Amino acid sequence: MTPADDTRGPAPRLTVIGTGYLGATHAICMAVLGFDVLGVDVDPDKIDRLGSGEVPFFEPGLPELLAKALDTGRLRFTTSFEEAGEFGDIHFVCVGTPQQQGSHAADLTYVDGAVTELARHLRRRALVVGKSTVPVGTAARLTELVQRTAPAGTDVELAWNPEFLREGYAVDDTLRPDRLVFGTQSSWAEEQLRAAFAPVIEQGTPVVVTDLPTAELVKVAANSFLATKISYINAMAEVCEATGADVTGLAQALSYDDRIGGRFLRPGLGFGGGCLPKDIRAFSHRAEELGVGQAVSFLREVDAINQRRRARTVDLVRELAGGDLAGVRVTALGAAFKPNSDDIRDAPALDVARTLHRAGAVVTVVDPAATGNARRAYPELTYATDALDAAAGADVVVLLTEWTEFREIDPQAMGEVVAGRRIVDGRHALDPARWRAAGWEYRALGRP
Repeated sequence: MTPADDTRGPAPRLTVIGTGYLGATHAICMAVLGFDVLGVDVDPDKIDRLGSGEVPFFEPGLPELLAKALDTGRLRFTTSFEEAGEFGDIHFVCVGTPQQQGSHAADLTYVDGAVTELARHLRRRALVVGKSTVPVGTAARLTELVQRTAPAGTDVELAWNPEFLREGYAVDDTLRPDRLVFGTQSSWAEEQLRAAFAPVIEQGTPVVVTDLPTAELVKVAANSFLATKISYINAMAEVCEATGADVTGLAQALSYDDRIGGRFLRPGLGFGGGCLPKDIRAFSHRAEELGVGQAVSFLREVDAINQRRRARTVDLVRELAGGDLAGVRVTALGAAFKPNSDDIRDAPALDVARTLHRAGAVVTVVDPAATGNARRAYPELTYATDALDAAAGADVVVLLTEWTEFREIDPQAMGEVVAGRRIVDGRHALDPARWRAAGWEYRALGRP
């Protein structure tokens, strides 16, 4: 069904402020759903690349959708906030909220700047919708900012619609989300959001309508729960290492308990990326500001457990190398923080690779999508484009990102090119029996 029909009237025109990972994905998918969309960014290079059909990051399926959206004429890109103000009925704010330098707090510079610049050009009734992950209380402050700055004044309302994109699955998560959350201050704002997501809602997607602070909390609460579950099983891996138990058997037994479930109960190197680490830190910081820091104090240990897994992975490589990493040739399979992504923000894989390098190892990194980003960020490492080429002459191989092509490597074929058949499975993604049968010494976190 199209976003406008005889019962609903004309569909709203949408702008998307910020064309990074979240914004570009949202703009492209909304255009594919049938809306007229204008993407806005202060970076003219991003605008030029998107306008010419190039997605400036790796996300499966998105380049094809961009081509489709551009062909329909429903998607355009601009650097002009004035054009955005004139064009849009609903403005989605999708800029980044990185961690502040020297602090765990979220840096709201980009959010404040985007909202302020947009508001200066809002001369009629419109809805500004935040999608960025922000500290609770930000929406209330931005409401006052928008209405004070916009020529239309209180005719401009603000709502919050948190995003729940998984890198590598962002297209599906946008077109077929498991839920929509609308934080609103009026029935009109809710109606506008329902119109903007009509094709998605018609698929039966659940809609949670709530207030602004609750909507702001949903994303950080979800990420905190997920991070806690990942760190919990990795804490159990630490216990298993001390007792000789096998964390994979433990995780399997726990997964049959329907109160717990098996998703994200896989032990290994832990989480990274541009969301979970900085979100749980910013959540803890904001809770301290609100006087309820003790309520989420456990998140500091969640973060610490996650960091310890990286150090322990380095230890396993060192143990396989005989106790000294100086001059040891290590092949690192993976650079991205997760498969199906080129995102290297707080990537555990590169953290391990750099630590090995600083300890004297000669490290060669290979990744199907993230090598370019990794090379620009860490030129001191050596890079390769093929796993078998990268492994030539290696003393130790370490799996750091569980790409399918790494999981499917033939251990016999790789064994023929390495100097020593020693592998550390940092993601519990390989079949230990298969690798050991091919003569490999296999080690993994939490396994005897």
